[in-house]
Amino acid sequence: MIAEGEFSDTDRKKARMQELNQGTAKIAWSEMQIFFARGSAIFVDEELDLIDTAAELSLDNKAALKNWMRQGQVAPVNDEQAKLWLERDTVVWAVVVAPWVLVQPVK
Repeated sequence: MIAEGEFSDTDRKKARMQELNQGTAKIAWSEMQIFFARGSAIFVDEELDLIDTAAELSLDNKAALKNWMRQGQVAPVNDEQAKLWLERDTVVWAVVVAPWVLVQPVK
């Protein structure tokens, strides 16, 4: 048996990704409005893997998050995005990393 402290960062990330993957859902943006109104909806650019991004957030990888935010790949959903997604009846992939809900438009 391996003690919790003996898991590598890679092992912890893989386990977290598996857990997060089970909690993803495709959902209409219109059903996500409450999270947007609360300021807890976070946009994840299509170039990033939603589950990988969620895992890095949950593991508090500040360096990766800072880089993605600087590049505009991860950011709070803005008013313009929310309005456009609502008008287009956009479906998003969503995953919860409390208190945040990460969303990525489905193509």
